[in-house]
Amino acid sequence: MKSAANIYAQEKLKIEKKLFRLLEGKFPNSLYEPCDYILKSSGKRLRAILVLFSAKACGLKFMDVYNASLAVEILHNFTLVHDDIMDNAEKRRGLPTLHIKYDLSTAILAGDNLIAIAYENLLKDCNGNSKKVLQTFTKGIVEVCEGQSLDKEFENRSDVTLSEYLLMIQKKTAALAEMCCKLGAEISNAGKDEIKNLSAYGKNLGMAFQIQDDLLDIIADENELGKKIGGDLLEGKKTFLFLSALDLAKGKEKQKLLNLIENKGAKPDEIDYYKNLYIKLGVTEKAKKEILKYSNKALASVNKIKNAEAKYLFNWLIEALIDRKK
Repeated sequence: MKSAANIYAQEKLKIEKKLFRLLEGKFPNSLYEPCDYILKSSGKRLRAILVLFSAKACGLKFMDVYNASLAVEILHNFTLVHDDIMDNAEKRRGLPTLHIKYDLSTAILAGDNLIAIAYENLLKDCNGNSKKVLQTFTKGIVEVCEGQSLDKEFENRSDVTLSEYLLMIQKKTAALAEMCCKLGAEISNAGKDEIKNLSAYGKNLGMAFQIQDDLLDIIADENELGKKIGGDLLEGKKTFLFLSALDLAKGKEKQKLLNLIENKGAKPDEIDYYKNLYIKLGVTEKAKKEILKYSNKALASVNKIKNAEAKYLFNWLIEALIDRKK
């Protein structure tokens, strides 16, 4: 059996080759060049891989669901385009965001077009079960939008709770990973138990993945992360670590955290203070325990499936994502 790392790398490369050729010859150029630009940006292609692994777990070959895997990757990039517009972000993966490279109207239209292209590709892999598959895909989009709405709402609230935050990332991040796993199973006409177990894997992996992102933002090595640490603090984001610290802090330390909300972010020279405060309050360790909790839930779900190779791939994937440095 090939190593899981090699399988992931090979399939990621195949997905990227297909994405890069997807819009060749499309007209007008003013629409498809911006779409092509976002699809050719770098990324883990995690959502696409989840569709492939889930389909394999249920008896299909990777080649049977390449179009569906492209669909979820296109969908993911659609969400990034609109997220960047809403966040006024200037860079994504080290490159100018779509609305900066082109203009706002072009980015909005390109995003709209990407969601249509995603559906177009998804339908190619539907085999007599299109209604169920399309319902799952559409529900995933709705939940991502709900999660993004909550995320924006939290920016203007000073009373966000940790449980509200967990609900938000469940919708914004975990729901998409859950949808990818469910999609691969449904296209395979899997049974209820297989669909349930794979969906649970995706959901819990997504939760662990996002909290790991929150943690890396404050403890990662800047060279490995590829950007300065503390970005969430600079932007005043209410992350798992920040909200946990706010719950635990008292006196001047609590006021310092409340000041961050009032000022809509920290100053660059305050990052070390907040990092040390997080460590002092034990929230970095709390985050690690939460990541482990969701990881173990994901592993428990996937260990119930029968396909040995797929089980191996899923076990490797959760370990690789949680041990990542960026």
